[in-house]
Amino acid sequence: MTAGVKTVIYPVKDLAQAKALFSALLGAEPYADTPYYVGFKDAGQDIGLDPNGHAKGITGPVPYWHVSDIRASLTALVGAGAETLQDVQDVGGGRLIASAKDADGNLIGLLQDSPAE
Repeated sequence: MTAGVKTVIYPVKDLAQAKALFSALLGAEPYADTPYYVGFKDAGQDIGLDPNGHAKGITGPVPYWHVSDIRASLTALVGAGAETLQDVQDVGGGRLIASAKDADGNLIGLLQDSPAE
């Protein structure tokens, strides 16, 4: 089950420049500002900047589909012909991410948040 695309992460080479650009675009300061990730929230969307994205082979924005079972979703994508790029990884706070590439080279991100306690 999916809750739709709620997160888009951009690979960036100059984090400070990208942060200034997105701050100007969104008219807001980031809610998360670390050397490894800068995040903004706007109109129900989470916009992330990843300074390590290019090193991971990411060349453009990656839409992340919010799912209830990330492992089942990744398995279903692979079963339908996608290739796993990043297996399920905990990025902190119980948030899990993974990514795959379809036959046309399009990137598909998956994101699962921990259940609310």
